[in-house]
Amino acid sequence: MHKKTEFKYGKTLCDIELPDKADALSIREPVSLINRKKIVNDFSLSLPSNLLNCNAIAIVVADKTRLCDYKIYLPWILDILLEKGMEKQQIQFFIAYGTHARQNDEECLNAYGNIYQNYRFIHHDSNDKSLFTHLGNTQKGTRVHIRKDLLDKDLIITFGALSHHYFAGYGGGRKLLFPGLGYKRDIYQNHGLFLDKNLKDLTPGCRPGNLENNPLALDLKQIDAFIKTQRVCIHGILDSKGKVCQLIVGQTYTDFLTACKTLDSFYKTRTDKQYELVIASCGGFPKDINFIQAHKAINNAATFVKDGGSLIVLAECIDGIGSDTFIEYFNYHNFVQAFNVLEKDYKGNGGTALSMMAKTSRINIFLKTFLDDKICRKIGVQKIEDNRILTLIKEFQHDMACIENASLLIR
Repeated sequence: MHKKTEFKYGKTLCDIELPDKADALSIREPVSLINRKKIVNDFSLSLPSNLLNCNAIAIVVADKTRLCDYKIYLPWILDILLEKGMEKQQIQFFIAYGTHARQNDEECLNAYGNIYQNYRFIHHDSNDKSLFTHLGNTQKGTRVHIRKDLLDKDLIITFGALSHHYFAGYGGGRKLLFPGLGYKRDIYQNHGLFLDKNLKDLTPGCRPGNLENNPLALDLKQIDAFIKTQRVCIHGILDSKGKVCQLIVGQTYTDFLTACKTLDSFYKTRTDKQYELVIASCGGFPKDINFIQAHKAINNAATFVKDGGSLIVLAECIDGIGSDTFIEYFNYHNFVQAFNVLEKDYKGNGGTALSMMAKTSRINIFLKTFLDDKICRKIGVQKIEDNRILTLIKEFQHDMACIENASLLIR
C-alpha cells in the first residue's frame, strides 16, 4: 500500500507516493500561548529596579532573515518602557546584521513597522572597526570587540527568535549581540572553531541543539560575559510558519538554557534510528530560496541517513547558491585542501562548504532543484527528477523515512 504525501517545494507542492511502512519524522508543532497580560508581567518583573536611573536603553533586534513578529510585539515592549517613565529619545534600536547586508528602508518598515520611522535605528556594520573597543580575548583566543555605543547603555534588551544552529547549537539569544553586533574578523575567528585543527576535521561537538563539548558555543558564552550591562532577553519560540507562539523573558544564561529546552521539545526528535533512504523537504519558500538556506535542511536530514545511504532533498533554490564565499571552496581537490585554506583564513560560508563535503563523502545526496546540473556536480550532489525518486523509493521501501520540514527537525 502507498500513501500520497505532499512536500513543499518553493511556493508549490510536490506529491510523492510513499509506502505505508515509511516512517514519518515530524516536528511537534507549537501552539500559540501568547498572552499579553503574562508577557507584560514577565517583562516588567525582569526590568531592573533602578530603571528610572537608566538614561540610555538599547533594544537589539534581528534582521529580515530572522524575524520575530516585531510589528506586533515591539509596541508592547515600548508601551511598558514608556509607562514606567522612559522617554522616547532614551531608546535606541540596533539591527543585528552580523555579516549580512544592510536592509533598505522599505525592508525595515516591513520588518519593524512604524516604529522604524519613530525611533532611532542603528544599522550595524561589522566592517567598521572604529565602532568598536577591544575588551580582551576569550580562552580560545577570539578577540572581543564590542560596539562603544552599546557599552554606554544602561540597559540592553535583546529580542529575537530562538532557533537551532548547525554549528553554534542555537541561534538567537546571546547571538544577537555576537555575532549579531560583532566585528567581522572576530566573528570569523569564532566561527573558525567549527574546524578542529588537531583532528583536521569538523569539530564533533559543533552541531544543532548541542552546547556540551561545543567549543564554539562556549566561546560565544565567554564573549557574552564581556558585556557587563544589565540585560533583559526576550526569546521567541516560532511555529513552522514563522509565527511567534511563545515569548520567554529572562535575564541570565540559565534563562537562555530554559528557552533552548522549550525549543527542543518541539523540534528535536528522540530517535537514534537511521535509514537507507530519507526523503526530505526544506519546508518550502523561503527555507529553500537558495542553497545556503537549504543546507540547514540537508544538514539536519543527513543525520537520519546510514553511512552509504541516500538522501533526497526537495530544495528549489530559485535564487541559486546564495553566497559568493561557498562555491570557491569546491575548486580545491578535496576536503583536506579546502580545510587547510580555511584553517588559515576562515571566512564567509567556508564552514558550510566543508560541511557539505563531509556529508557527500558519507552518503549519496540527491536534489530536486532549480540549480543546474553543473553546479550540482560541483558541490557533490546529483540533480534528480521525479521518475528517479520513484525508483529509489521502490528500491529502499523497506528502510526509509520522510521529513516534511527538515530545516526545523534535528536529532
